[in-house]
Amino acid sequence: MRPLAESFRPADHPNLLVGLAGPDDAAVWRINDDVAVVQTLDFFPPVVDDPYVFGAVAAANAMSDVYAMGGEVVLALNIVAFPEDLPASMLVDILRGGAEKVAEGGGVVAGGHTLYDKEPKYGLCVMGIVHPQGIFTRGGARPGDVLLLTKALGTGIILTAAREEKVEPEHLESAVQSMLLLNRHPSHLAREAGAHAVTDVTGFGLLGHAGELAKLSGVALVLRAGAVPVLPGAVEYARRGFLTGGGSRNRQALAEAVRVDPAVPAEVDDLLHDPQTSGGLLMAVPKRRASWLERRLKEDGFSCWRIGHVEEGEGITVQP
Repeated sequence: MRPLAESFRPADHPNLLVGLAGPDDAAVWRINDDVAVVQTLDFFPPVVDDPYVFGAVAAANAMSDVYAMGGEVVLALNIVAFPEDLPASMLVDILRGGAEKVAEGGGVVAGGHTLYDKEPKYGLCVMGIVHPQGIFTRGGARPGDVLLLTKALGTGIILTAAREEKVEPEHLESAVQSMLLLNRHPSHLAREAGAHAVTDVTGFGLLGHAGELAKLSGVALVLRAGAVPVLPGAVEYARRGFLTGGGSRNRQALAEAVRVDPAVPAEVDDLLHDPQTSGGLLMAVPKRRASWLERRLKEDGFSCWRIGHVEEGEGITVQP
């Protein structure tokens, strides 16, 4: 049987600008010289108890891939699995949360597909648009670039503590507010700053997505663990062992690519591998523009942290 990779070769599809040559946050198809379509999808089981909030978080997470590519969301379709024995009102709230979050991002939910399943699942297939010459990818970082991150880490660990009913309400609320925050405006400012490479931090954790950025760019990344932001309570929950299976898988996958200084605390190392839901943007920005971008994000009510830099070489080094 012919391998799938050989059935769809990039050279045979010149209008597929992103999608086959290497992993990225979304696929991009060129319509003409001025417009390209960005396409992505994501869905998962509930991460919080409130159906409306779950829908909104899932939508923010799905749309984030479009923003990581430098695009604008225009259209979304619901992806729904729902048990027959749960109240229909819960599904209504999930869909309302998703639709209102998409509207906040300037798009519209235009339908979707629903099926019965034992466990609720929800997400979106999202379409955006971008200029073919304005696409962000993971493959453009250059030695000398500064690495900026726009959201604190720890959602996976905090949500795990919540499932065990061991989380403080204020810590869960901080995580929820972070997950609900769209990456739309940070993406706009990244473009103004001339960012060389952008990705969003989701299921592979900070180190996993940073590793893909390093590999596709052909560079090495140096991260300062002490500069990486974490959500309130996340360090303590990690210290108490509220870790995720995804974090363990991320660690195994990255074993050969990441070098962690022994002085980095174990709980911080866990947070660097922690899968994120609706995480922030990781950006490789020219050094001369990094301070401007930090200042503008903070002036406009967003967070931003300088967590490392890009060097020649390969892989990731994590310093204390």
